[in-house]
Amino acid sequence: MVAVIKTGHSLNRILNYNEQKVKEGLAECISAVNYPIEVEKLTLKNKLNRLLNQAALNENVTRNSVHISLNFDPSEQLSKEQLNEIADTYMQKIGFGEQPYLVYRHADAGHPHIHIVTLKVRKNGSRIDTQNIGRNQSEKARKEIEQMYNLVKAEDSKQRQAYQLKPVNVQKVQYGRSETKRAITNVLDAVLNSYKYTSLPELNAVLQQYNIIADRGSEHSRIFHNNGLVYRIVDDKGNRVGVPIKASDFYNNPGLQFLKTKFQENELARQPHKIRVRNAIDLALIKNPRHSVQSLIKSLEKDAIHTVLRQNEEGLIYGITYVDHRTKCIFNGSDLGKQYTAKSILERCNELKETPGHKQEFAPQSSSKTSTQEEQMKAPLAFENKDGIDLLETLLQHENTSGYVPNQLTGKGKKKRKKRISKRL
Repeated sequence: MVAVIKTGHSLNRILNYNEQKVKEGLAECISAVNYPIEVEKLTLKNKLNRLLNQAALNENVTRNSVHISLNFDPSEQLSKEQLNEIADTYMQKIGFGEQPYLVYRHADAGHPHIHIVTLKVRKNGSRIDTQNIGRNQSEKARKEIEQMYNLVKAEDSKQRQAYQLKPVNVQKVQYGRSETKRAITNVLDAVLNSYKYTSLPELNAVLQQYNIIADRGSEHSRIFHNNGLVYRIVDDKGNRVGVPIKASDFYNNPGLQFLKTKFQENELARQPHKIRVRNAIDLALIKNPRHSVQSLIKSLEKDAIHTVLRQNEEGLIYGITYVDHRTKCIFNGSDLGKQYTAKSILERCNELKETPGHKQEFAPQSSSKTSTQEEQMKAPLAFENKDGIDLLETLLQHENTSGYVPNQLTGKGKKKRKKRISKRL
């Protein structure tokens, strides 16, 4: 069993997401726990008002919604009663057993799974702390439930393969808005809260592997000036396909405000994982010092690291991004250090050459149109002061004290000031 927990600002949105699945015949509400009447008699209004009334007991909890999915191995055929029992056991073990919650059985994926809608505010108005709940209470509950109900363990290799995210089928979704939205939602659910990205281009380095991009539009577009964001499906060549979907149309509203918060969180969270990517690159080049860039990319893929080369219209490489699927961290080459930038990698692979009468085969980042667009996408999301200094980067930098020695340790006494005596004439 695999458990995924997400929190958000809108109970209405996550409830409507599940109810829309019910309307499409892709889900069924199978349980309403701590509700005054049976699930079959509940209207949408009944379901929502029960949650909203309890949430109103503590308006200081702005991120009050909780959306949980419990995913099972495709080989497991679980009845409605078994799914309800597992849901109740899980909610008790993570501290949500006394909360009102709705259980939906979904049939829109290749494996059995349920969604649970609930909230953080208790009936006495206190707040349930969900900090690290996925790593602590949920992980413990998952293992205990696997033993209790003889479920396939999440650590099993076949289980991991069952939930491996696959690229969107472009041909299938290009003609319909609902199919497009469903396909994008599945990818965003798997990526946005799992991967550690610190800019829109870094996020797109992951999303594009699944034929999706987050798009702000051109710098002169209305979307860009209104700080809007849409998600699009693209084909293998990067061409846009189908209907763009506004971020606000998704149940968890993954717009720019949401991404700003993730950028800050991820900047710190990804720091310990830089060394793994550096070591993987260095080791690959040590084992085969005659690596071409393409063979280096293939070598890193064996270590679950996907490499994205950014090229200008002439096909010259100006940037490089590494997506580590094992630690779920994304790094631009410059984030890892000078040796791991596009220019340095080309040099280390002996592919950066200059010939008489020709420019070197490397495009500085500032010279490309694509780079400019990336900077424009990133600029409104940067955390800068009025002088243009990146405050987050400044705060994270180590203080450089190598050139400073206290006066007490220099062995030199203070120079005596010479008194100037002015003579009056």
